[in-house]
Amino acid sequence: MTYCVGLTLNKGLVFMSDTRTNAGVDNISVFKKMFNWQTKGDRAIVMMTAGNLATTQAVVSLLDERSKAPGDRQPTILEAPSMFQVARMVADTLREVVQSHAPAGQSADAAFNATIILGGQIKGSDPRLFLIYPEGNFVEASGDTPFFQIGETKYGKPILVRAYDPDMSFEDAVKLLLVSFDSTIKANLSVGLPLDFQIYERDGFELGAWGRIEQGDAYYATISEGWSEALRSAFHSLPNFSFDGR
Repeated sequence: MTYCVGLTLNKGLVFMSDTRTNAGVDNISVFKKMFNWQTKGDRAIVMMTAGNLATTQAVVSLLDERSKAPGDRQPTILEAPSMFQVARMVADTLREVVQSHAPAGQSADAAFNATIILGGQIKGSDPRLFLIYPEGNFVEASGDTPFFQIGETKYGKPILVRAYDPDMSFEDAVKLLLVSFDSTIKANLSVGLPLDFQIYERDGFELGAWGRIEQGDAYYATISEGWSEALRSAFHSLPNFSFDGR
């Protein structure tokens, strides 16, 4: 399992992913799930993956290979005129890989499935964020749905729904995502550190701050302990329940 989140802000985009793959409690490995491409001054693209590892690695490899062979029949993700067209290329590649891996009659929701968060900006348009399904269809983030999650989503969603603000700073957005990931990690052993993050600033047309939060990271420990204490304090501050009159 995995957990990835992409957030849209007025300032740009924020991405975070874990790195754990789990094939049983005695077979846990670390694999990168966040990938990026850029042509400085023209475009920056970030992709995060969840699902079958062979499928996601094949998708990334095909996109990489095709981006290095421009002019071969159709534009690559480094040549496409819009993020919508990039999303179509990624969706088509994902569907192609799923269908090639699956035995006859196996559908996209079977063992070879994968889901992708894709975001970025191409010169001449605004930053955009997409959620791509294994069937090859996709949806775009909007004011009503300003973030996407893939993988083990349920534990980390409540804090995003309650605390997300489109005007928040990149620093606050990373802090919010760390709380969301901490809640997920505490509830599900299939999600774990290290965590990768990437910032993209609107109209920057190049990738911004990025980093990896490793096991033992002091700031992450402070966030984890502080959030737990804040929840306990908030709980104890609520009015006591009474059985009288019920």
